[in-house]
Order: sequence, then C-alpha cells, then structure tokens
Amino acid sequence: MALKGIKVIEVIGLAPGPFCGTILADFGANVIVVQKMDPSPFDVMSHGKRTISVNLKTKEGVKLVKKLCDTSDVFLDTFRPGVMEKLGLGPEELLKSNSALIYARLTGYGQNGAYKFKAGHDINYTAISGVLSLLRKPKEPPKPPLNLLADFAGGGLMCAFGIVLALFERMKSGKGQIIDASMTEGAAYVATWLFKSRNLPIWSAEPGANVLDGGFPFYSTYETKDGKFMAVGALEPQFYSNFLKGLQLSEDEYGQGENFDRNKNKFKEVFLTKTQDEWCQIFDNLDACVTSVVDMDTVDKNECNSTRKSFYKNDENLIVPEPAPKLLRTPGKSSGHNPLPQPGEHTVEILKELGFNTKNINELIKNGIVYVCPKSNL
Repeated sequence: MALKGIKVIEVIGLAPGPFCGTILADFGANVIVVQKMDPSPFDVMSHGKRTISVNLKTKEGVKLVKKLCDTSDVFLDTFRPGVMEKLGLGPEELLKSNSALIYARLTGYGQNGAYKFKAGHDINYTAISGVLSLLRKPKEPPKPPLNLLADFAGGGLMCAFGIVLALFERMKSGKGQIIDASMTEGAAYVATWLFKSRNLPIWSAEPGANVLDGGFPFYSTYETKDGKFMAVGALEPQFYSNFLKGLQLSEDEYGQGENFDRNKNKFKEVFLTKTQDEWCQIFDNLDACVTSVVDMDTVDKNECNSTRKSFYKNDENLIVPEPAPKLLRTPGKSSGHNPLPQPGEHTVEILKELGFNTKNINELIKNGIVYVCPKSNL
C-alpha cells in the first residue's frame, strides 16, 4: 500500500480530523488515535486504526504522547490554535525532538488571522469561503450541502493532501514541517473553478437561475411516479435530443433554448407518469446524461457501482465506499473492513512497543494516566 510504513498520531477530534486519518489509514498508514479518558460516543471513523486512551491533563500523559511522536511521521492536531501549545504538544516542542515530523493542523479559520480563535462549523466556514452564497435558489436563502464542503472536501481531504505533499518533500530535504490547513480556505480552493469562471455566460443570472445550479430545465432533478428522482444533465445538443426522445417530446416544440418555465413544468409532468425503474430502462438505451438519483441504502446495488465494487457492507451492515482513487499497483483498502476498536483497546500494545513493561503499564493505569480496554491482555 502506498503509505505503508508511515506512522500517524491522530489526536481525536470531530469528523474532519478522523476523516483525514481514515484516508491515510485506507492507503496503508499505521494510524494511532489518541483518545480522551472518556472517549466520544460519536466516533465512527476509527476503523482500521489503533487506539490509546491517555489523560492529557497530566504531565505523564503528555510525556507519553511526546514519546509516541518521537518515532512518528505525522501528528494530526484538530484543536483550536494554542490548545496543543498549552498542553506542551505544540509544533516547536515536538519538532525539537523529531525534526522529520509532519505537524498537520486542521482548523476552521487557520492558525492566524482575525478569526483564528472563533468557533464555527461547516456552515460557517463555507459561508466565509464565499461558496455558500452560490448554493441557493432565487428568492431563497443559501442552503449548505450537508457538512461535505468544508469539513470533508476542504478540510479532511485537503489536509491529507497536504500531508502527502509534505511527506514527498521530506524525501528530498529530510525535514518535517507544519501544515496550516484551514477548512475555510480549503472549501474555497475546492471551488477554484467557480471563482475563475464567474465571467462566463453560464453564470449571468442570480444564483439558482444558471445552467449548473438547477436553473435550467435540462440540468435538474425530477420526481418520479414512485416518489424517487431522476437526475438530468443533458447540456449538449445531442444529449438534449436523446433526452426528449426518452420523454417522447418533440424537439420542435420543446427546444433547448425555448421557454424554460414551460419546459420544466412539462418535464415534471412527464417524469411523474413512470417509476424510477421504468425511466432507468428507457434511458439505459439512450445516451442522454440521465441517471437515477440513487439513495445510500441501495447505492451498492447500482450497476455502475456494483460492477466496480465501489461499496461494501461493514460489520454494522452499513454501506460504505471503498477508497478512491484506485491505484493499480498499490491500491487502498478501506479501514472500515475492520471492526470499530474499543476505547483503549490497543493501549497495552502501543505502550509495549514504546518499551514499557507490565509493571510500568500497571502503574500508568493505577495513576489514571492511561485507560485500558477490559479485554486487553497485560
């Protein structure tokens, strides 16, 4: 696997950080999650990682994490600026004893600037990035696309990209470095094409009334007879022509540049006459850029996804995507194929790797420095 041999210390946080760690683990990195003594019940991203529960309110706990970092390649910090410094785990401290360490800092607004200490969530970061202003319909307020854009695309994914870049550069310099990954800047960077294309005629109307934001009838979604949906992306004339064939409508009457409101209402009316399966059968035989809107509970059964084995079911019977992209020689393997580890499940194992003996470990447990899962064997 591409990242085999890379050791990552992930200080557990909310979803963006664990997603970053999961990407690294999926492509072979050895990821150790430093959990609190009272782990979060919302952790659903530690599959394929090892966990150690450490009391970071104690000097001994901090010293233990430092020792972990001395033999690691990456340290992933998802707390607000200054928190790690107060604990004695800031980048200057850790890089002093391990100059090859990649210290990745993933925050909402970055490590400096007027907003660095502000609290926020995906909706706030996407708003400040400028992108949220585009995600609306005419006369309606903007709506965030769940928490995908800043948390995961601009946050976890961009941070993982930064880590891989830093690891690549380290091959030449032998030195580690600090990564300042701002989810706000990441969300904006993901939208670079939108920023650079705003003078094109495709964005001439207000948000929600343009070609690619649902304003045009041939680039939109439509409800079917059974309450499901079809996605239409018939932008080019040849695809639009096939789209109308599928609907059994005349191109002379419903031309691509004709009355958009009338066309959209007609398309809505026609789509409601058949089920999603019936429409799929029709458009499977027409090159029209029309597909079903697949729901998450059946996404693995979709022909496109099933033939590529794009999804699998984990130990909780939940459908989960396999890693992307697919590397030919060193493909990733989803860490989700492994069961979610118990809090402190690997504490003993990790401590022994650091050179602690059974007596030392028992003292750490007794003094409340670490937590050990009951099923662990000393």
